[in-house]
Amino acid sequence: MSRPEPMQVLAVCGVGMGTSLMLRMTAEDVFKQLQIPASVQATDVSTARSMHADVVIGQDMHTEQFEDRAPVVVAVTNFMDKDGLRRQLEEKFEAQGWM
Repeated sequence: MSRPEPMQVLAVCGVGMGTSLMLRMTAEDVFKQLQIPASVQATDVSTARSMHADVVIGQDMHTEQFEDRAPVVVAVTNFMDKDGLRRQLEEKFEAQGWM
């Protein structure tokens, strides 16, 4: 399966204001490191459910509901941990045949 470009990425949190914005910035940096074109949007859970995404990133309590809605779903605990997010994305992308 070929990797979508640019990837549509949702950084999700409960309200879509603070945490998702921090996560969006972290994700944008990681996608640049990986040299993968991506459009990263910060949003709340309710809005995210009606949006198309190739990748959903957020806290465990929010990402569980996206397991059947996006090919790649990543649960994070530290929103500023670029290395951790990169490792998780690489693992998921390899499983999808995107790397």
